Amino acid sequence: MSEETKAEIQVEQTEQQSTQEQELSQEESMGNVSILKKGDTVKGKVIKIEDDQAFVDVGYKYDGVVHIKELSSVQLGSASEGVEVGQEVELKVLTIDDNKEKLVLSKRVVDSEKAWDQLQADLDNKTILEAKVAEVVKGGLVVDVGLRGFVPASMVERNFVEDFSDYKGRTLKLRVKEIDREKNKVILSQKDVLDEEFEVKKKEIIGQLSVGQELTGTVQRLTQFGAFVDIGGIDGLVHISEMAWHHVETPSEVVKEGDQVKVQILKLDPANERISLSIKATQPGPWQQGTSSFNVGDIITGTVKRLAQFGAFVEVAPGVEGLVHISQIAHRHVATPSEVLKEGQEVQVKILDLNLDEKRISLSIKETEEAPASATPAARNDKGGDRGDRPSRAPREKTVIAEEYQNQGLNTTLGELLGEKLSKFK
Repeated sequence: MSEETKAEIQVEQTEQQSTQEQELSQEESMGNVSILKKGDTVKGKVIKIEDDQAFVDVGYKYDGVVHIKELSSVQLGSASEGVEVGQEVELKVLTIDDNKEKLVLSKRVVDSEKAWDQLQADLDNKTILEAKVAEVVKGGLVVDVGLRGFVPASMVERNFVEDFSDYKGRTLKLRVKEIDREKNKVILSQKDVLDEEFEVKKKEIIGQLSVGQELTGTVQRLTQFGAFVDIGGIDGLVHISEMAWHHVETPSEVVKEGDQVKVQILKLDPANERISLSIKATQPGPWQQGTSSFNVGDIITGTVKRLAQFGAFVEVAPGVEGLVHISQIAHRHVATPSEVLKEGQEVQVKILDLNLDEKRISLSIKETEEAPASATPAARNDKGGDRGDRPSRAPREKTVIAEEYQNQGLNTTLGELLGEKLSKFK
């Protein structure tokens, strides 16, 4: 065999070997391609995203497509909100047509199937989960929890929220309240989570407080009996009697919601989580302000505020009342204060005694008036009783008798004179 023939034979063998290797490679490649059918669950990688769909490589002869409505149980603005390029996803085969090279997949179906079991476990275990707000709808918020979850407006925050327009895109901490697979209903609550956090925080705050402590707080709400003030995450009550040193008819006279106020802690009840606060205790009292210029002996003007059997209470400065004892109302005898005074009457009073520590002022009205001229003392009868304005007859008779005795000299005895005078009364 010539060299030339040998070369030809070698070339032909090489070509045959190459052809066999290509055929084998194709067979191996075809063997590696997944065999899919409708309803199969497959895993793949997102390779391309368009506005309304995403393309996924699932190891098949051609790529699959996931339409935007099959990316999530909630409404999406674009496919990029549901997945991103390079993301590993698990999908359900919805449609497969090799003739048209059509492979339609769903991420939503797989997520939903997993979500029901997970949400039931979360409900049983009271698990706190996080979810992003997908939509703001009438009555609440829609969140993506693998399913379309709903958070009613009353379960979003601890306080009332009027406008939820800025909640879209927020991530909420939620607790599952109710699920119904047949009705495809999932109800969640963020308020429950916030309430639990608040209770923990409240106990911590109360443990750091003490009676007499002064704090700055914010007025949260007003009631007929006072105002609730937030002192750092927990509310305390300022009773209406502790809002000001003067009398307060309604809390709105002193504060309004949102006001920053300084308060002092009066009482703490950790067991019942109650805190009593005072606004007036942080302010100088009327006794410090109103009496700073008062001295014993001063004559000042006041207003009769109240009448009692033993005297009258006169306000001499805002919130400062002194007592005019009944004996100090007038120079004459007074049976009851109402004989001379009436409530609201303006009077002049003299300070008899001033005790700031005990918050007590003794006053006198009669000391501001000139005493009347002295009257002849009333005569007393033989039993010690008063005779009123009627003059005693015995002294008068003695005076007359004495005068007559002196005028008539010694020739007439005292007995005779007396006998003569007494005979006039027979």
